Amino acid sequence: MFHLSFSQHNPKKKRASLHSLLFCFVIPLSMASSLSTTQFSNSLHNLNITTKPTTLSLSQNLRICSKNLNILKLSSTRYNVSTPFATSSAGVESSKLSEDINNSLDLVKVFDLKGTEIQISDLWKDRKAVVAFARHFGCVFCRKRADYLASKKDIMDSSGVALVIIGPGSIDQAKAFAEKTKFKGEIYADPAHTSYEALKFVSGALTTFTPNAGLKIIQLYMEGYRQDWKLSFEKDTVERGGWQQGGIIVAGPGKSNISYIHKDKEAGDDPDIEDILKACCS
Repeated sequence: MFHLSFSQHNPKKKRASLHSLLFCFVIPLSMASSLSTTQFSNSLHNLNITTKPTTLSLSQNLRICSKNLNILKLSSTRYNVSTPFATSSAGVESSKLSEDINNSLDLVKVFDLKGTEIQISDLWKDRKAVVAFARHFGCVFCRKRADYLASKKDIMDSSGVALVIIGPGSIDQAKAFAEKTKFKGEIYADPAHTSYEALKFVSGALTTFTPNAGLKIIQLYMEGYRQDWKLSFEKDTVERGGWQQGGIIVAGPGKSNISYIHKDKEAGDDPDIEDILKACCS
Protein backbone atom coordinates (compact mmCIF):
# COMPACT_ATOMS: atom_id res chain seq x y z
CA MET A 1 0.00 0.00 0.00
CA PHE A 2 1.17 3.54 -0.71
CA HIS A 3 1.04 5.61 2.47
CA LEU A 4 2.04 9.25 2.45
CA SER A 5 1.67 12.06 4.98
CA PHE A 6 3.40 15.38 5.43
CA SER A 7 5.26 16.22 8.61
CA GLN A 8 4.59 19.79 9.66
CA HIS A 9 7.77 19.74 11.74
CA ASN A 10 10.16 18.34 9.15
CA PRO A 11 10.39 20.46 5.97
CA LYS A 12 12.90 18.06 4.38
CA LYS A 13 10.48 15.15 4.67
CA LYS A 14 7.71 17.36 3.32
CA ARG A 15 9.78 18.30 0.27
CA ALA A 16 10.73 14.67 -0.30
CA SER A 17 7.07 13.68 -0.15
CA LEU A 18 6.13 16.43 -2.58
CA HIS A 19 8.77 15.22 -5.02
CA SER A 20 7.45 11.68 -4.64
CA LEU A 21 3.95 12.89 -5.43
CA LEU A 22 5.28 14.54 -8.58
CA PHE A 23 6.84 11.31 -9.80
CA CYS A 24 3.89 9.15 -8.78
CA PHE A 25 1.01 11.19 -10.11
CA VAL A 26 2.00 13.90 -12.60
CA ILE A 27 3.65 11.47 -15.00
CA PRO A 28 0.99 8.72 -14.87
CA LEU A 29 -1.80 11.27 -15.24
CA SER A 30 -0.25 12.46 -18.50
CA MET A 31 -1.16 9.04 -19.88
CA ALA A 32 -4.81 9.91 -19.49
CA SER A 33 -4.57 11.87 -22.73
CA SER A 34 -3.88 8.59 -24.53
CA LEU A 35 -6.10 6.18 -22.56
CA SER A 36 -9.87 6.42 -22.51
CA THR A 37 -11.37 7.46 -19.17
CA THR A 38 -12.65 3.95 -18.49
CA GLN A 39 -9.36 2.28 -19.43
CA PHE A 40 -7.35 4.70 -17.33
CA SER A 41 -9.69 4.24 -14.37
CA ASN A 42 -9.34 0.48 -14.66
CA SER A 43 -5.57 0.89 -14.57
CA LEU A 44 -5.79 3.03 -11.45
CA HIS A 45 -7.76 0.29 -9.65
CA ASN A 46 -4.57 -1.78 -9.77
CA LEU A 47 -2.55 0.86 -7.92
CA ASN A 48 -2.11 0.45 -4.19
CA ILE A 49 -2.80 3.98 -3.02
CA THR A 50 -4.40 4.89 0.30
CA THR A 51 -4.50 7.98 2.43
CA LYS A 52 -3.54 6.21 5.64
CA PRO A 53 -1.31 8.67 7.53
CA THR A 54 2.01 6.81 7.55
CA THR A 55 5.20 8.57 6.50
CA LEU A 56 7.62 6.70 4.23
CA SER A 57 11.09 7.69 3.19
CA LEU A 58 11.80 9.11 -0.27
CA SER A 59 13.48 5.88 -1.38
CA GLN A 60 10.49 3.81 -0.20
CA ASN A 61 8.08 6.10 -2.05
CA LEU A 62 10.20 5.92 -5.21
CA ARG A 63 10.20 2.12 -5.16
CA ILE A 64 6.41 2.11 -4.83
CA CYS A 65 6.12 4.72 -7.59
CA SER A 66 8.23 2.51 -9.86
CA LYS A 67 5.85 -0.41 -9.28
CA ASN A 68 2.80 1.76 -9.93
CA LEU A 69 4.27 3.25 -13.09
CA ASN A 70 5.05 -0.23 -14.37
CA ILE A 71 1.37 -1.13 -13.91
CA LEU A 72 0.34 1.91 -15.96
CA LYS A 73 2.95 1.15 -18.60
CA LEU A 74 1.66 -2.42 -18.95
CA SER A 75 -1.88 -1.05 -19.17
CA SER A 76 -0.91 1.21 -22.04
CA THR A 77 0.55 -1.79 -23.87
CA ARG A 78 -2.55 -3.87 -23.20
CA TYR A 79 -4.81 -1.24 -24.72
CA ASN A 80 -2.46 -0.60 -27.66
CA VAL A 81 -2.00 3.00 -26.66
CA SER A 82 0.04 5.14 -29.01
CA THR A 83 1.72 8.33 -27.87
CA PRO A 84 1.13 11.22 -30.29
CA PHE A 85 4.67 12.57 -30.03
CA ALA A 86 6.32 9.27 -30.98
CA THR A 87 5.30 9.64 -34.62
CA SER A 88 7.53 12.65 -35.22
CA SER A 89 11.02 12.52 -36.67
CA ALA A 90 12.54 12.84 -33.19
CA GLY A 91 14.86 10.15 -31.92
CA VAL A 92 16.17 9.31 -35.38
CA GLU A 93 19.83 9.00 -36.29
CA SER A 94 20.69 10.62 -39.59
CA SER A 95 23.83 11.19 -41.64
CA LYS A 96 22.59 14.33 -43.39
CA LEU A 97 20.92 17.58 -42.51
CA SER A 98 18.85 19.63 -44.89
CA GLU A 99 20.42 22.72 -46.37
CA ASP A 100 17.95 25.01 -44.59
CA ILE A 101 18.98 23.59 -41.20
CA ASN A 102 22.65 24.16 -41.99
CA ASN A 103 21.81 27.70 -43.10
CA SER A 104 19.87 28.26 -39.87
CA LEU A 105 22.83 27.06 -37.80
CA ASP A 106 25.01 29.68 -39.48
CA LEU A 107 22.93 32.31 -37.67
CA VAL A 108 23.11 30.69 -34.22
CA LYS A 109 25.29 32.25 -31.51
CA VAL A 110 26.18 30.61 -28.20
CA PHE A 111 28.21 31.86 -25.24
CA ASP A 112 31.08 30.28 -23.34
CA LEU A 113 31.40 30.51 -19.57
CA LYS A 114 33.32 33.78 -19.87
CA GLY A 115 30.46 35.36 -21.83
CA THR A 116 32.24 35.30 -25.19
CA GLU A 117 29.86 35.01 -28.14
CA ILE A 118 30.68 32.22 -30.59
CA GLN A 119 29.02 31.12 -33.81
CA ILE A 120 27.87 27.59 -33.06
CA SER A 121 29.35 26.04 -36.20
CA ASP A 122 32.76 27.36 -35.15
CA LEU A 123 32.67 24.72 -32.41
CA TRP A 124 33.25 22.07 -35.08
CA LYS A 125 34.62 24.08 -38.01
CA ASP A 126 38.23 22.91 -37.48
CA ARG A 127 37.70 19.73 -35.47
CA LYS A 128 35.27 16.91 -34.84
CA ALA A 129 32.97 17.31 -31.85
CA VAL A 130 30.26 15.44 -29.99
CA VAL A 131 27.75 18.13 -29.08
CA ALA A 132 25.00 17.30 -26.59
CA PHE A 133 22.00 19.59 -26.19
CA ALA A 134 20.54 19.64 -22.67
CA ARG A 135 16.84 20.04 -21.90
CA HIS A 136 17.76 22.79 -19.45
CA PHE A 137 20.59 23.32 -16.99
CA GLY A 138 18.61 22.07 -13.98
CA CYS A 139 17.47 18.84 -15.63
CA VAL A 140 18.26 15.57 -13.83
CA PHE A 141 18.37 13.71 -17.17
CA CYS A 142 21.04 16.13 -18.39
CA ARG A 143 23.24 15.43 -15.39
CA LYS A 144 23.06 11.75 -16.28
CA ARG A 145 23.78 12.53 -19.94
CA ALA A 146 26.82 14.56 -18.96
CA ASP A 147 28.22 11.62 -16.98
CA TYR A 148 27.22 9.13 -19.67
CA LEU A 149 29.21 11.02 -22.31
CA ALA A 150 32.10 11.96 -20.02
CA SER A 151 32.62 8.27 -19.23
CA LYS A 152 33.89 7.89 -22.81
CA LYS A 153 35.87 11.13 -22.94
CA ASP A 154 39.20 9.26 -22.92
CA ILE A 155 38.21 7.54 -26.18
CA MET A 156 37.13 10.88 -27.67
CA ASP A 157 40.35 12.56 -26.52
CA SER A 158 42.49 9.86 -28.12
CA SER A 159 40.62 10.42 -31.40
CA GLY A 160 40.95 14.20 -31.22
CA VAL A 161 37.21 14.68 -30.68
CA ALA A 162 35.89 17.48 -28.47
CA LEU A 163 33.02 16.92 -26.02
CA VAL A 164 30.55 19.79 -25.73
CA ILE A 165 27.29 20.46 -23.89
CA ILE A 166 24.97 23.29 -24.89
CA GLY A 167 22.04 24.29 -22.71
CA PRO A 168 19.07 26.61 -23.29
CA GLY A 169 19.59 29.24 -20.65
CA SER A 170 21.80 31.98 -19.32
CA ILE A 171 25.56 32.10 -18.87
CA ASP A 172 25.07 32.09 -15.10
CA GLN A 173 22.98 28.92 -15.37
CA ALA A 174 25.73 27.32 -17.46
CA LYS A 175 28.31 28.29 -14.81
CA ALA A 176 26.17 26.75 -12.07
CA PHE A 177 25.81 23.56 -14.11
CA ALA A 178 29.58 23.41 -14.63
CA GLU A 179 30.28 23.93 -10.94
CA LYS A 180 27.79 21.32 -9.74
CA THR A 181 28.43 18.60 -12.33
CA LYS A 182 32.22 19.04 -12.67
CA PHE A 183 31.73 18.24 -16.35
CA LYS A 184 35.11 17.84 -18.04
CA GLY A 185 34.03 18.94 -21.50
CA GLU A 186 33.12 22.38 -22.84
CA ILE A 187 29.87 24.07 -21.78
CA TYR A 188 28.00 26.76 -23.69
CA ALA A 189 24.77 28.67 -23.12
CA ASP A 190 22.12 29.37 -25.72
CA PRO A 191 19.94 32.05 -24.07
CA ALA A 192 17.78 32.54 -27.17
CA HIS A 193 17.28 28.78 -27.74
CA THR A 194 18.06 29.35 -31.41
CA SER A 195 20.16 26.20 -31.80
CA TYR A 196 17.18 24.12 -30.65
CA GLU A 197 14.93 25.87 -33.14
CA ALA A 198 17.46 25.46 -35.96
CA LEU A 199 17.86 21.74 -35.30
CA LYS A 200 14.08 21.36 -34.86
CA PHE A 201 14.29 19.59 -31.52
CA VAL A 202 10.86 18.72 -30.15
CA SER A 203 9.21 20.45 -27.23
CA GLY A 204 6.00 20.05 -25.25
CA ALA A 205 4.45 18.58 -22.11
CA LEU A 206 3.66 15.30 -23.89
CA THR A 207 7.35 14.83 -24.67
CA THR A 208 8.28 15.50 -21.03
CA PHE A 209 5.76 13.55 -18.95
CA THR A 210 5.86 10.04 -20.42
CA PRO A 211 5.86 6.57 -18.82
CA ASN A 212 9.46 5.93 -19.91
CA ALA A 213 10.60 9.28 -18.54
CA GLY A 214 8.80 8.57 -15.28
CA LEU A 215 10.52 5.23 -14.83
CA LYS A 216 13.89 6.67 -15.73
CA ILE A 217 13.66 9.60 -13.33
CA ILE A 218 12.92 7.18 -10.49
CA GLN A 219 15.92 5.10 -11.52
CA LEU A 220 18.13 8.20 -11.58
CA TYR A 221 17.00 9.30 -8.13
CA MET A 222 17.77 5.84 -6.78
CA GLU A 223 21.24 6.15 -8.36
CA GLY A 224 21.77 9.41 -6.49
CA TYR A 225 21.06 11.97 -9.22
CA ARG A 226 18.94 14.99 -8.33
CA GLN A 227 17.10 17.70 -10.21
CA ASP A 228 18.49 21.16 -9.51
CA TRP A 229 15.25 22.82 -8.49
CA LYS A 230 16.82 26.25 -8.12
CA LEU A 231 17.97 26.24 -11.74
CA SER A 232 14.76 24.56 -12.88
CA PHE A 233 12.62 27.36 -11.46
CA GLU A 234 14.66 30.28 -12.72
CA LYS A 235 12.79 32.71 -14.94
CA ASP A 236 14.32 31.60 -18.24
CA THR A 237 13.28 27.96 -17.78
CA VAL A 238 9.89 28.65 -16.20
CA GLU A 239 8.83 31.10 -18.92
CA ARG A 240 9.38 28.42 -21.56
CA GLY A 241 7.70 25.75 -19.47
CA GLY A 242 10.74 23.48 -19.19
CA TRP A 243 9.30 21.31 -21.95
CA GLN A 244 12.26 21.56 -24.34
CA GLN A 245 13.92 18.29 -25.44
CA GLY A 246 17.47 18.09 -26.70
CA GLY A 247 19.62 15.74 -28.69
CA ILE A 248 23.17 14.86 -29.69
CA ILE A 249 25.10 15.57 -32.88
CA VAL A 250 28.51 14.57 -34.18
CA ALA A 251 29.90 17.32 -36.38
CA GLY A 252 33.05 18.51 -38.12
CA PRO A 253 35.56 19.17 -39.33
CA GLY A 254 33.75 21.64 -41.56
CA LYS A 255 30.81 23.91 -40.68
CA SER A 256 28.22 21.92 -42.63
CA ASN A 257 29.66 18.49 -41.87
CA ILE A 258 27.17 16.95 -39.44
CA SER A 259 27.55 13.20 -39.72
CA TYR A 260 25.20 12.07 -36.95
CA ILE A 261 22.13 13.50 -35.26
CA HIS A 262 19.90 12.07 -32.56
CA LYS A 263 16.78 14.03 -31.63
CA ASP A 264 15.29 13.06 -28.28
CA LYS A 265 11.70 11.98 -28.72
CA GLU A 266 11.05 12.34 -24.98
CA ALA A 267 12.84 13.35 -21.80
CA GLY A 268 15.75 11.03 -21.01
CA ASP A 269 15.91 9.55 -24.51
CA ASP A 270 19.64 8.78 -24.63
CA PRO A 271 20.96 7.03 -27.76
CA ASP A 272 23.29 4.03 -27.53
CA ILE A 273 26.75 5.31 -26.60
CA GLU A 274 28.30 2.85 -29.07
CA ASP A 275 26.45 4.57 -31.93
CA ILE A 276 27.94 7.89 -30.88
CA LEU A 277 31.45 6.42 -30.63
CA LYS A 278 31.06 4.80 -34.03
CA ALA A 279 30.13 8.17 -35.52
CA CYS A 280 32.86 10.16 -33.82
CA CYS A 281 35.78 7.86 -33.22
CA SER A 282 35.80 4.94 -35.65
